[in-house]
Amino acid sequence: MSELFDAVDALVASRSPLPPVEERKRLRQAHGLTLDEVAAALKVRRATVSGWESLKKPTEPRGPEREAYARLLNKLAELYPAPAAPAPLPAAYTGPAPAEARTLATGPASEAATMTGDENTQTAPASTTAEQDAPRPARTGRNTSTSRRPGARKAAPAGTPAGGTDPRFENGPLAVVDVDADGQVLAYCTGGLILDVPAKSLPSLVEWTLKEAKLGQPKLSGPGKDADPLLVLTEAALKRYGLPVTLTDEERLTGRIPENHKVIKQLARADWKLTKRGFGPWARIYRPAQGSERACVQLCIPSWHALDSRHWGNAAQLPPAELARLLGVYASRVMTPRGSTAVTGLELMTALHPPTRASEPDATGKRHSEHNPGSLGKDPVDCAPCEAPDGHPLLKDLPRFHVRGPAEKLFEEAYDWARPMTDDECRHRYLVGIDVNMAFAAGANGLTVGLGAPTHVNKPMFDPKLPGSWLVDLSHVDLSKVKVGKEWVELDGSLLPSPFTPQGDHPTGPAWYATPTLAYAQELGYEVRPIEAYVRYDNGRYLDGWYQRLRDAYLATMADLGVHADMAPAEFLAAMDGYKERDPDLAVVVSAIKATVKGGLGKLRERPRGEGWRPGEPWRALSRPTWRPDIRAAVISRTRINLHRKIVKHAAFTGQYPVAILSDCVVYAADGPSPLDFLPYRDGKPLPGGFKLGVNPGLVKHEGTQTVLWGEEVRERFNAPELNLARYIKDGTVTDADNGE
Repeated sequence: MSELFDAVDALVASRSPLPPVEERKRLRQAHGLTLDEVAAALKVRRATVSGWESLKKPTEPRGPEREAYARLLNKLAELYPAPAAPAPLPAAYTGPAPAEARTLATGPASEAATMTGDENTQTAPASTTAEQDAPRPARTGRNTSTSRRPGARKAAPAGTPAGGTDPRFENGPLAVVDVDADGQVLAYCTGGLILDVPAKSLPSLVEWTLKEAKLGQPKLSGPGKDADPLLVLTEAALKRYGLPVTLTDEERLTGRIPENHKVIKQLARADWKLTKRGFGPWARIYRPAQGSERACVQLCIPSWHALDSRHWGNAAQLPPAELARLLGVYASRVMTPRGSTAVTGLELMTALHPPTRASEPDATGKRHSEHNPGSLGKDPVDCAPCEAPDGHPLLKDLPRFHVRGPAEKLFEEAYDWARPMTDDECRHRYLVGIDVNMAFAAGANGLTVGLGAPTHVNKPMFDPKLPGSWLVDLSHVDLSKVKVGKEWVELDGSLLPSPFTPQGDHPTGPAWYATPTLAYAQELGYEVRPIEAYVRYDNGRYLDGWYQRLRDAYLATMADLGVHADMAPAEFLAAMDGYKERDPDLAVVVSAIKATVKGGLGKLRERPRGEGWRPGEPWRALSRPTWRPDIRAAVISRTRINLHRKIVKHAAFTGQYPVAILSDCVVYAADGPSPLDFLPYRDGKPLPGGFKLGVNPGLVKHEGTQTVLWGEEVRERFNAPELNLARYIKDGTVTDADNGE
């Protein structure tokens, strides 16, 4: 009988219910588990677990593996319950909300509280012009004699947050604090909600934010921390709370207001502290944490240049509600800004892979902090000498003014290459530029990088799966004969840039390279014999979650602008034409997402920023575990190699060669003005492994078109036959200042 019962139990287990594939992956990542760890625990192959999570072709576990997998997911679901889905958002205000949609901070929750609940999270539908011009009902509470009118309304983009599903953060991640014509301080939240602010001073504003405003954002990973609330202070709010509207020249240089400022003294009297950066455009005001309870508020001050116009466009000049909407979309899709886009890009890496996690309970039931597998840890590690930028403490014994060459310094950078056009290319009419979407993000996807300190090895065997920096002589690689797939092909190597140097010059001797560069040399069919190396045996795909978060943010925002994945080539080019004008605010979000990618990677090798630094001395960034020039080099190496691989395949198939390359932009001569005039599409399908038009990271878009005559005239004007035309292909504008005149 027991055998029958066991058979019945096994039959039931073979049909154990499993969550959707997206939830399986979320639960695994929330606990910081890798595919390898799950595979080892269930005694299956890594590819098997990957198939269980695959969105394209999911597979289902069977038998005892299914029962064990279901048990694992059930336990993880208890630890990391799925967040409730937000209610649909038919429309959102960009101006003041009606009085009925206000939360009064000094009294019981008004109707606004119910409008941010799980069942009623929506804003009023768009109204007619007559309705917008009609007077608003007088609000209840203080100053009931005043009345207001709603401002212009704009449809909310898909995914615009109207408040958090976590009751602690039901009013969203941030608020823009402003003062209206009646002198009332208002906090414009995401989703069109407006809160009345009773605070009369900055310390009380911080207290109100933490105790009553219900602002913040849940953590992005299991061992992580919730995001602190963000307050954006307008010029009117700065005046109200005794802060300068703009910074003086000296304050801009130091990045802060003086420590003897009266507002800083107010904060000190109320036992609030500032970080070492002081009170600047992105100030953090906090009290030391009590247990797991954090007490911290982030300030963003646009009139102090907190929102760099290169990345945020005209966001600093937007009305409060529109600015709240713009920043709210960014916060919901990327994370609550923690500073510049570069700072936020770096913080996103840490938020997705916190350095520590809680251990299993010990014998007394107490948990302890332990290293979080797959993270960079909480302590910084030294880079290899070849990875150190000039002035690093590791190089302090070098002679003064010594210039390190390729055999001493790892120099993995993006392309800046151009060549004179051939006679045949001059007979074409146009120069067409194509640009790789989110190129550096795509370069980070699936890349294995070092997590710990490097190990020095002499005469190692090259391993394309082992991240590190390798000293190798690649001068024997001949681009006129390379492998493309399994076939050897002959190319005109003089028309191709070298894949091994940013300037496209052919290597002349030993030089330091990151792993992806040498792996590509092998792929082209050439032998790689390292002389020495600094390798990292502790490694992992640290940037995968970072890439996925930014990719999803980019694609969702582009979709809101009418540019979708899997569009036909001609349809995609048409959709990209003027996409920024469809919603300028969302176009700013796209710009900020792109800047988050590049800036975050740049922060991995942050250089000294004043502060009296001298060569050979450490600087502040070196104390971060995220100061990792080797990771930056690996991403740039892989991005450059990805581009060169497409160029080679395109040349082998079409006989066409690039005229100029700048970072992720490539220029070709063509008979027509469109990328479709030279990209080899057949029946709507691109060349496998070549350039493909589309919005996804790694695919290309049209960057710009100029005439061949324009290109020759520009080069002749500056007497520069190798002037990089990719730099100016977008709008054709070239100034004397661009060329040192």
